[in-house]
Amino acid sequence: MATPVDPDYRARLAALNEKFAATVPVTMAKIASALAVCVAEGVDGRAPGDAAMRQLHELLHGVAGSAGTFGFGTLGREARRIEHMLREAMASGSGWDAVVPEVEKLLRWAARDANATDFD
Repeated sequence: MATPVDPDYRARLAALNEKFAATVPVTMAKIASALAVCVAEGVDGRAPGDAAMRQLHELLHGVAGSAGTFGFGTLGREARRIEHMLREAMASGSGWDAVVPEVEKLLRWAARDANATDFD
């Protein structure tokens, strides 16, 4: 791997990583709120409405796309995995019930250490 010419490259990259880390709790709170809306709409075994699921999908997609770039690889991979589950549930109209516990698990895990390498 080539070394960047800019001597401040690593310092700026570290600052960006720290800035991203500071946003993780707020982003996880937004995901929790979107999930709560979905759960409230999805009563009696029904899937939530399209708008609610799209909001949750958008948030997961954002984490999936950016987390790895800023050193949160496991968070990004797990968000991507759940995003795909949600997208399939949205497309097929089934499988929503499996998404809920996965999002809840992601939220619990991220609250402990969103930069951990093991997802448990």
